[in-house]
Amino acid sequence: MGMTENLLSTSQWLLTASIFVLVLLAALRSVDWEALRKDNATQHSLFGAAVVLGFVWQLRAGISPGLAIHIFGITVITLMLGWALAVISGLLALVITVITGREPLVMFAANGLVTVMVPALVTHAIMLWERRRDFRNFFAYIFFCGFFGAGLSVAAAGVLMCLMLWSSGVYTFETLVHEYLRYLPLFMIPEGFVNGVFVTGLMVFHPDRLSTLDQRRYR
Repeated sequence: MGMTENLLSTSQWLLTASIFVLVLLAALRSVDWEALRKDNATQHSLFGAAVVLGFVWQLRAGISPGLAIHIFGITVITLMLGWALAVISGLLALVITVITGREPLVMFAANGLVTVMVPALVTHAIMLWERRRDFRNFFAYIFFCGFFGAGLSVAAAGVLMCLMLWSSGVYTFETLVHEYLRYLPLFMIPEGFVNGVFVTGLMVFHPDRLSTLDQRRYR
């Protein structure tokens, strides 16, 4: 989901930009920069994920402006790095899409909010819920945080994007339902599958790369 044109009114753009800045500031304050500076593995994951996402997001489908479809991949990055670093990595990936001309700079805040921040925060919330439930089976982490978390995050982002386009008068509610919302459950399946598979692979072969995984709970 990416807005390739300026589809928002001035007031909506300002509101979106304000929320974007607040979330970004919260993310920047949450990062332990000293620990990150000393952790080469996390640095490689951070920038590597940004490059991979930046090129994956070049591949998208869609007919109407603002209703494009593509794999997010933010859930697995959030589980690897935490929500704050996932936001930073995702925004770096978004910079790549702006440089390559896939998305306009003027819509950076809106696309960052929808494509990066909302999925990261939804995934983080589901991860916290799974942790509070104190499941003792590692399949709970894979299913709830990986598969289910990814699907729910793309659903939340899609609904937010539709609300933004509807409230700005770009599309009627009926058009959004006909061209996008009724297909949203279908978008959730590949998003959940792709992220879930990567989370499963990391949990089996490189569990240390999942910073949100408490391995002691599943022993």
